[in-house]
Amino acid sequence: MSESIKVLSTQLRLPYLKENAHLHLEQARLENKSYEDFLIEILEYEIALKNQNSVKNRIKRAKFPYHKTLDELVIDELPDGAKQQYQSLRSLDFISSHQNIILAGNPGTGKTHISIGLGLKACMAGYNVYFTHVPDLIIRLKEAQNERTLGSLKKRFEKYELIILDELGYISFDKEGAELLFNLISSRTECAATIFTTNLSFDRWDEIFHDKVLTAAIVDRITHHSYVINMNGESYRLKQSTSLKRTI
Repeated sequence: MSESIKVLSTQLRLPYLKENAHLHLEQARLENKSYEDFLIEILEYEIALKNQNSVKNRIKRAKFPYHKTLDELVIDELPDGAKQQYQSLRSLDFISSHQNIILAGNPGTGKTHISIGLGLKACMAGYNVYFTHVPDLIIRLKEAQNERTLGSLKKRFEKYELIILDELGYISFDKEGAELLFNLISSRTECAATIFTTNLSFDRWDEIFHDKVLTAAIVDRITHHSYVINMNGESYRLKQSTSLKRTI
């Protein structure tokens, strides 16, 4: 292969062409392909590589704690609320319609797995996604406020078509943290989708925010134009663990 092709493909940022042009050239000679067919073929491979890399980058930027796909779920072992809404959630229509998802129920029932699975699927569909645990987010918001960078942080969050806020309710926080979270949630209402996972029913959220007025306002913002899915049931993790032991 001509060294000029390597140099030009590097300048044009065409990595597939740089590494594989010689293979396609040889194949084109053997099959007597036209210049047009050769060019179309190698450009299609280049686009496929760029799309693959874009998905990898979106998944990396999403900051998932681990990767769990929807296909790994055993649907029959999920709580009834998740079973009923599974196909609707899987379609990702809630993202384009800017709807929230609230997965509420006792620990171990598959809330985080579902949220990560939806997040991964959204990344592969071209959406910008961000995952965070709520306690970590509160710390980040407070630090941004102290450093006077809260505005730029909010603008960054506006770029995400889907944000996953995990573990709302596991740790309570002070009034400042509650107000910062409320402002962030309010800024996304009807503008972008958010998935919340929580182990507490709404009537217990004042245990998190310690302010009944603020709690009512947050619940109102979150539940407006949203899917509320009851995730109470037998532990999904326990079922999976028991099933695994049976196969060993």
